[in-house]
Amino acid sequence: MIQVATDQLIDRFIGKHRWATLTVLRKNGSPVSSIVAYAVDGDALVVSTPGSTFKRRAMEADARVNLCIMSNEEPFDFVSLEATGEVLTENIAEATKKVFKNIEAVGYTLPDPLDDWLVQQSRVILRLTVHRRHAVLRRFGG
Repeated sequence: MIQVATDQLIDRFIGKHRWATLTVLRKNGSPVSSIVAYAVDGDALVVSTPGSTFKRRAMEADARVNLCIMSNEEPFDFVSLEATGEVLTENIAEATKKVFKNIEAVGYTLPDPLDDWLVQQSRVILRLTVHRRHAVLRRFGG
């Protein structure tokens, strides 16, 4: 049975999961997707990625993105988020820690020393501000 996806239910679903498909746009408007780890950061979502990635360059050219968060078992529940993205290159340690905190349960550990790793990897944070949400939640009850 499909449950009406209230804002509260969607927020709980987003908070419970850690992986999503991020879709950005090429210059010609065609979509490109990749799997990313994310975390909630206030009213936004954050993704840590190497600064040399296509998703970073695409987001700088066209800030429109979609983040689709999906459950890990059938029937698949999902939340699709239309957002605008901002590429952050400075003061990104706290947001990076949030992403790693969200994925530590599946074996990822925060690099130490973090500041050195951020520089060595040329990391950036993609900060997503959500404008529209759509969800199909068949099994998720929070």
